[in-house]
Amino acid sequence: MNSQNFYHATKVVSGAGTIQLVGKEALEIGAKKVLIITDSFLAKSDAMKKIIKSLEASDIDYAVYKDVRPNPRDEDCGLSTQLAKKEKVDAIIGLGGGSSMDQCKATAALVTNGGTCRDWDGKALKEVMLPVICIPTTSGTGSEVTFVAVITDSERKYKMSIFDPVRLIPKVAITDPEITLSLPPSLTASTGIDALTHAIEAYTCKAAQPITDAIALYAIEQINKNVQKAVEKGYDLKARASMMNASTMAGIAFINSNVGAVHAISETIGAWYDTPHGVCNSIFLPHIFKYNIPADVEKHAMVASKMGVDPIGKTKMEIAEEGVSVIKELCNAVKIPKLKELKYIKQENFFTIAQTSAANLLSQDNARDIDTDGYLEVLCSAFQED
Repeated sequence: MNSQNFYHATKVVSGAGTIQLVGKEALEIGAKKVLIITDSFLAKSDAMKKIIKSLEASDIDYAVYKDVRPNPRDEDCGLSTQLAKKEKVDAIIGLGGGSSMDQCKATAALVTNGGTCRDWDGKALKEVMLPVICIPTTSGTGSEVTFVAVITDSERKYKMSIFDPVRLIPKVAITDPEITLSLPPSLTASTGIDALTHAIEAYTCKAAQPITDAIALYAIEQINKNVQKAVEKGYDLKARASMMNASTMAGIAFINSNVGAVHAISETIGAWYDTPHGVCNSIFLPHIFKYNIPADVEKHAMVASKMGVDPIGKTKMEIAEEGVSVIKELCNAVKIPKLKELKYIKQENFFTIAQTSAANLLSQDNARDIDTDGYLEVLCSAFQED
């Protein structure tokens, strides 16, 4: 029997101004004292002020952990877990991008399950994590609706995954596009193409299923229509709202399907060089897309059509191949950097990067079988691009 599972237990509260409802939502999940996990910049932001005001209006006490770093480490999660236990909180709020939300989920899991992130790498949790409210400040990761926390193992320079569809799912996601209005163009771009990557890989990977296909295709279409607007006109609330919704939908799609080689290579580079995840995904997306076309021409042609390729008078292969150009043009339009611009990634390291990426479990669900040689092909293609 070939069964497929689709999980979604997160309440999504979306729309401009919804951050002001965090106190109400915290009350509904029974919170009396919460730990807010965020970074040092967002700890001083208007969004943080609105959260605190809302919590205070609902008579909910709070503590703050404000030391989230990009690609959070296992030791970071240990520190936030210690604070959560010390403050005796009964719920956790994650404010930020994927790093804050992943550390939030990992912390909530460690409080109830004990141990360290390494203890739960790839294992089902024994206990449900503390109730979590995720508030994304970018339209990119989809972490607010996923049941995985990706944490860097500092010692092994490896990205671990705490994954549990039942015990690691946020109770509430508050997706307020107003929070993203002040997001800089470069961050809007990399997180936006990150969301596009989630949707494309969810749709094309071997684990895709009909429900995730439908969600992913809509997300692809909306991101393609709105990401450049959001980058160039950050104050465009309609574009920001479309990006926020599409990012959340892409998160729902990929967590119930999977991702593939783009994420495998991005996790490798992110763990080694601390490169932002969205930047890595954006750099490699068009090259992996091209590599994968022979495995499923029809699906890649469908992606291309959702991104505006005119199918009239063209074969499926021609449509799919034109999709590579469209993705590259979009990345160029929003000023995604080229691989050679990341000077710290040297060609002499390509083999080891390729080897490590091939060993990543995500490679198994890539649309096309990929090994070390395949990753070397992708790395060289990306490095040669001007």
